[in-house]
Amino acid sequence: MGAFELNKKQIIKLAKKDFEKAWVETSKTLKKPHHDYEYPRLRLRTGKTHMLYDTISELRQAYLKLGFNEVINPLFIDENHIYKQFGPEAPAVLDRCFYLAGLPRPDIGLGMEKIEKIEKVGIELNEDKIKNIKNVFREYKKGEVSGDDLVQELSIALDVENEMGLRVLERVFPEIHELKPIAGRTTLRSHMTSGWFITLENLKNKKSLPLKLFSIDRCFRREQKEDMSHLMTYHSASCVIMDDEVSVDMGMAVSESLLEHFGFEKFKFLPDEKKSKYYIPGTQTEVYGYHPQLNDWVEIATFGIYSPIALAKYGIDKEVMNLGVGAERIAMILNEQKDIREMVYPQIYEKWKITDRELASMLRINYYPATNEGQLLMKKILNVGRRYANEPSPCEFTVFEGEFLGKNIKVELVEPEEGTKLLGPAAWNQLYLYQGNIVGTPVEGNITDDTALKAVNRGINLNISYMDGVAAYAAYRIEEMVVSGEKELNIRTTISRSISDINLIIEEVGLNYITSLNKTIDVRGPIFSTIKCNIQ
Repeated sequence: MGAFELNKKQIIKLAKKDFEKAWVETSKTLKKPHHDYEYPRLRLRTGKTHMLYDTISELRQAYLKLGFNEVINPLFIDENHIYKQFGPEAPAVLDRCFYLAGLPRPDIGLGMEKIEKIEKVGIELNEDKIKNIKNVFREYKKGEVSGDDLVQELSIALDVENEMGLRVLERVFPEIHELKPIAGRTTLRSHMTSGWFITLENLKNKKSLPLKLFSIDRCFRREQKEDMSHLMTYHSASCVIMDDEVSVDMGMAVSESLLEHFGFEKFKFLPDEKKSKYYIPGTQTEVYGYHPQLNDWVEIATFGIYSPIALAKYGIDKEVMNLGVGAERIAMILNEQKDIREMVYPQIYEKWKITDRELASMLRINYYPATNEGQLLMKKILNVGRRYANEPSPCEFTVFEGEFLGKNIKVELVEPEEGTKLLGPAAWNQLYLYQGNIVGTPVEGNITDDTALKAVNRGINLNISYMDGVAAYAAYRIEEMVVSGEKELNIRTTISRSISDINLIIEEVGLNYITSLNKTIDVRGPIFSTIKCNIQ
């Protein structure tokens, strides 16, 4: 443990009794709530939701208010169901489906060659261990030992640690690592309808009519490529009404009621030219909605009446109306998003943006006094500095003289050189944030730099001056000096060129953002401050 760490712990130990009081006192001195100084990670913030899941949440509430019960439709669909639902179109539909594949479980023998390889690894074998190994691979083939547990079970059979068991598996049984996936006949659900037929088949004689159900879940389509309007996975917000008799008017009514929940005021219905085989010809309908904020008609949903031919293959002799809404489509419209990739995966596709307010929360004073006495000393340094900043030099002014953390000290602000002032002209420069730029500007006088002028007029005033950082560092070092037993301290700050020169620090994320966009951190200026401390 270094000297700095030891001193820090000693300081905190001394301050333990009145730490909470000191922290409250410090908070009162802060002019902006985002300055957390020494303890930035104590902040409690509410999380931010994703606009897509906000939309899904609203869709769920809208369906529930309309009297629909929520179900979860099957996600894994045997291709046989696609043939039953689509008939001759099934091959074209399956072309857009993802088939599930898995690694086969091979027969793994244990001949003399493999036994010799195991012994070369450094493991002594006997008849019991050989028998145990064979049992492990036999149970693995039968599915009684999962792939996750194979290393552990092999290690137990060999009576070795897992690391050695993994080495044996890699070196002696390469066929495990050379396995290739083999696809079966099961697909990932490409459209919610394939799940609805299975659900309705199982509920047809178990629930009273009318049966009103909805499901909002993922579907998967093997698109040729993902672009601004297509992803390989999307959320379908779908519903069905099964009754002795249903109509197209019912689809219109549900569509209007559902979309009114999102502020759509006018609707129009047009025949859908896609004409899916699982709908009765002439019933497949596109829904367009007019939203006053968008000032335009947009396609929102599709509905239709399921074909009795397809329903009969599932033993369903009732009529079924189906409505499908793309959750991503609704979210894009309501949030005025142009690119579905950016909306769903902003962390990957969206242009990196940090607001000035967020950036401001990442900038803080670095070294800050830990004790109540140290924080009061920081205030006194600032008060004396403000009062005598323009006094001609040479000059010296007592900041504090008396007991501090159990010892008598004297703290002074001095300027020994002739022909200047106690503090340099940039000592009280204020920090501003504007469009990702951090700039220090004078409190008085003309501002000639264009960015600095815009920052003052339009940016965020961080309420931190150069001397705030200098005074905090001086008080922090004086705490260290007293605890460590040093006799004197002389802190000289000349010209500021970077934020570290004025005892500021910015989180790495914020710094990366600023540099990636070629923004500026301009805190240049002459401070010429000297703070002395002696133990008396």
